[in-house]
Amino acid sequence: MAARSREVRTGPLLAPAVSVLLFWMIVPLVLTLWFSFQRYNLQNPLITGFAGITNYKILLVNAKLWISILNTLVLVGSVLTITIVAGIFFAIVFDQEFPGRNIARLLVTAPFFIMPTVSALIWKNLLMHPVNGFFSYMSRWLGLPVIDWFVQAPMFSVIMIVAWQWVPFATLILVTAMQSLDREQLEAARMDGAKGFSMFWYITLPHLLRPISVVVMIECIFLLSVFAEILVTTSGGPGLATTNLSYFIYMRAMLQWDVGGASAAGVIAIVLANIVAAFLIRTFAKNLERE
Repeated sequence: MAARSREVRTGPLLAPAVSVLLFWMIVPLVLTLWFSFQRYNLQNPLITGFAGITNYKILLVNAKLWISILNTLVLVGSVLTITIVAGIFFAIVFDQEFPGRNIARLLVTAPFFIMPTVSALIWKNLLMHPVNGFFSYMSRWLGLPVIDWFVQAPMFSVIMIVAWQWVPFATLILVTAMQSLDREQLEAARMDGAKGFSMFWYITLPHLLRPISVVVMIECIFLLSVFAEILVTTSGGPGLATTNLSYFIYMRAMLQWDVGGASAAGVIAIVLANIVAAFLIRTFAKNLERE
C-alpha cells in the first residue's frame, strides 16, 4: 500500500515532464503524417489539397528511393562491422598493460567528440584531397597513382569517415566491459592450456556479446540518419552513389521543395527504422536467452 501511495504521489510531479516529452515527439510525427497525404510543393503553392496515397505511390515507383534505401543499409552494415571489429581489437589491446596506454586510449576515443561536419571537412581537405591531401602525398611518395577518393570510391570514403567517428564509441563500451571480465577465469583457462584464439573465442567474445548488442542498437539509431558527412563531402554523388535515405529526404524537401513527398519519404524512413529495430531486438533477445 505504501508503494502504491508513493506512485500516486509522484504521478502529478512526473506529468509535466512526460507531457512535454510526448508533445515534443508526437506533434512532429503527426505533422509528418499529415503532410505526407497532402499536395504541398513550395514551387507551386496553388496546388494544394488532400492527395491520399499519391505521394507514396510516386515514391515507391521511384528508383532513387530504393537506391537510397540500399545505400543506407550498405552504410549502416559496413560501419557496424568496422566499429565492432575495431572496438573488440582495441578493447583487447587496452586491457593489457603497456607504456603509454592512457595516452593511446585518449587518442583512440578523441574522434568521438569531434562534430560530424568538422570530421568530414578534416577527411575531405586534409586526408583525401586528390591534390593537397595526406593520402595523395603518400601515394606520390610511394610512386603509386593518386586516388580521387570521393569520385573513384565515394561510398567507401563516407564509410571510412563515419566509422572513424564511431569506433571510439564501440571502444569505450567494450573496454569498460573488459574491466568486468573475471581474471580468475582467464587464469584458470591459461592453466588448462588455452591460448590466444581459444581464450578469445570461448571466454572474451561471449563476455562481450551483451555490450556488443548495446553498441549495435545505439549505433543503428544514429547511423540510419547520417547526413552531415554526406552533405559536406559528396552531396549524395557522384550521381546517387552516396545518397542515403536521410539525404534523399533532404533533396526532396529542400532542393525540390516537395514537402508532401519528403514527408512521405520520412514516414517510410520511420517504418524502415522500426523494422530494423524490431529485427535487432528479437535477434539479441534470442541470443541472450540462450546464455
